[in-house]
Amino acid sequence: MTETRPSRPKRHPWLRLAARWMEQIADPRRAVRGMGGMLRYFADWHRYRRLPGSEPMALVDATPQLHDRSDSTSYDPHYFFANGWAARRIVKEKPALHIDVASHHMFVNLLAAAVPVAFVDYRPLRARIDGLHPLGADMLRLPFRDRSVASLSCLHAAEHVGLGRYGDPLRPDGTRQAARELSRVLAPGGTLYFALPVGRPRLCFNAHRIHDPRATAGLFPELKLEEFHIVDDDGSLRGPADPAHFADRDYACGLFRLRRGPR
Repeated sequence: MTETRPSRPKRHPWLRLAARWMEQIADPRRAVRGMGGMLRYFADWHRYRRLPGSEPMALVDATPQLHDRSDSTSYDPHYFFANGWAARRIVKEKPALHIDVASHHMFVNLLAAAVPVAFVDYRPLRARIDGLHPLGADMLRLPFRDRSVASLSCLHAAEHVGLGRYGDPLRPDGTRQAARELSRVLAPGGTLYFALPVGRPRLCFNAHRIHDPRATAGLFPELKLEEFHIVDDDGSLRGPADPAHFADRDYACGLFRLRRGPR
């Protein structure tokens, strides 16, 4: 993969701001698309019920799905690539136990099919499945001894700490303190897989912080950056790369593989 810089679409910050506020109540874009979908829905209903062998249809059982017709499968590039990037490396390493802190629940579920996983989250996961051990804990007070975790991940989570989004206490230094705690528990020779939004540094309250990719590795002064990839603004995965080449991004996702040196 190359480090070429794709042309970036023009930004419309005030329209994006309005959309972010409105979608918390009612998304007007989705509503407009839904009206067209409703017409197709009733047309399909009429055609289907006239097909030979069609099942009985009652309006009380109708469950309209109006937003799934597209040219390709939709996905969130940050989570799709970050989860796959980390999972491939962890499975290849085959740790006796992997500790994940607050990454996506589907990531840890699938990872647990290959290696045992303990999943730590501020809002504890109530589901139970073989190989996955949920734990409820604050990311700033992880329930592990100093330098005791050999394989550790925290994907697209540390940027939320201290913003109150999940009911956690407000802390302007939340991400920095989370990085310090992750570093505290990482064992000598251990690996940390870390991901968070990168680009033009700013706080997008109360969703997340966006960090300069050049400074993110500096959150872990005791660890060595061994690998950096990025999910770029255009949704493509790029790397291995130099974080300095991507400091002007708007909302990309930096993927950092860090390691603590041996004793």
